[in-house]
Amino acid sequence: MLGYRFSDYEPPKSNAQATFDSLMKIFMQLLNMTSGDAAEAMRILTELDRRYGLTNEQYGIGDFYEDLKEKGYIEENSERGEIQITPKTEQTIRKSALEEIFGKLKRGKQGKHNTTNSGVGDEPNADMRAYRFGDDLDQISMTESIKNAQINHGVSDFMLTEEDLQIMEKDYKTQTSTVLMIDISHSMILYGEDRITPAKKVAMALAELITTRYKKDTLDIIVFGNDAWQIEIKDLPYLQVGPYHTNTVAGLELAMDLLRRRKNANKQIFMITDGKPTCLKEGLRYYKNSFGLDSKILNKTLNLAAQCKRIKIPITTFMIASDPYLQQFVREFTQVNGGNAYFSSLEGLGSLVFEDYRQSKRRFKTFKYFRG
Repeated sequence: MLGYRFSDYEPPKSNAQATFDSLMKIFMQLLNMTSGDAAEAMRILTELDRRYGLTNEQYGIGDFYEDLKEKGYIEENSERGEIQITPKTEQTIRKSALEEIFGKLKRGKQGKHNTTNSGVGDEPNADMRAYRFGDDLDQISMTESIKNAQINHGVSDFMLTEEDLQIMEKDYKTQTSTVLMIDISHSMILYGEDRITPAKKVAMALAELITTRYKKDTLDIIVFGNDAWQIEIKDLPYLQVGPYHTNTVAGLELAMDLLRRRKNANKQIFMITDGKPTCLKEGLRYYKNSFGLDSKILNKTLNLAAQCKRIKIPITTFMIASDPYLQQFVREFTQVNGGNAYFSSLEGLGSLVFEDYRQSKRRFKTFKYFRG
C-alpha cells in the first residue's frame, strides 16, 4: 500500500492579493524614502504605476489605497485633509527592514547571546559534570545517570544514587544594553547620495530584532546633529536629515548617560556616521568647523572615547564614507576606545551591524558567572 502524504494546505493567492503584496513591498520602501509621508509615497507609487504598469484592470492603485485603509495601514485625518500611517504600518516597516537586511537569521541560531561561560541557561552544550547540591532537576541527564548507575551498582540490583547523577551544562545567556547613534547631519544626503535611508533601515531592523528575538536586551536610539537627542523606536520611519553639523561629542555624552542607567553588565555603543565631528556646544553657543579635523573638536571626541574604554563601553563605528583622512580619524578613535570600526558601503551596512551585534558577547570580558 502506497499510503498518503499529508502537508499543510496553502490556498492559492488571488491575483488581487498577489498585486497587493507586490505593491505593499514598494510602498514600504517609499515610506522609508519619504520619512513616513504616506501621501507622497502614494503619489510616487501612482507615478511608478503609470510608467511601468504595476497594476492591471482587475486591481488598480485605487483598490490598493482602499485595501490599505481597510487593513489598517493608513488612516485619513479629515480635519487636516491628509493621510497618515498607523502604528501597524510602523511595525510592518520594521519587519520589512528586518527581512530585507537580516533575512539570514532564518537559517541561523535564534535567541539570545551566547557566552563561553557555562551555568544556568537555556541552550544545552556537550559538557557533563557530576551533580552538585542546588542544581536544577531539569539539568540532569537521565541517559548518562542511568548508565553510571548500571556501571556502579550492576543491572540486577539497580539503584540510582546522588553519586550517579550527571548534569548537562547549559550556556549562560547574557543581556546587553546597546545605544545606537545615527548621524543626521546634512552630509547624510549631500552630493545626491541618500545615506540616511539605509541607516534608518538598519536601525529599524536592529530594533525589531532586539524587541522580538533578544527581548531581555535593551536598545536606546540617539540621533545627533548640532545636538543629540533620544528618539523612540516608533519615530524611526519619520527620521529626517537636518541642516546640521556633526556633534559627535553630544551623541557620546548622551549615550554614556543612558547606559549608566542600565543595570546590564554588558554595554555597547553602535555609531553610524559618514563624517568627522565638526561641532561642539559651549554653553549656549556652538563652535563649528567643517574644514579638516579641528584639534579642539577632535581632542574632546577622543577624550570621550577613552572615558568609554575606562568604564568598559566599547564603541563600534560604522563609517559609510571612503575619504582617507576620515578613515584615519575613525582608526584613531577606535584605537583609543578599543572598540571596532567598519568601513562599509551602504549596501553592506546592515550585514555588518548584525554580525557585530551577534558576536558582541564574545568581546565582553567583564561578565563573570559564579557557580556555587
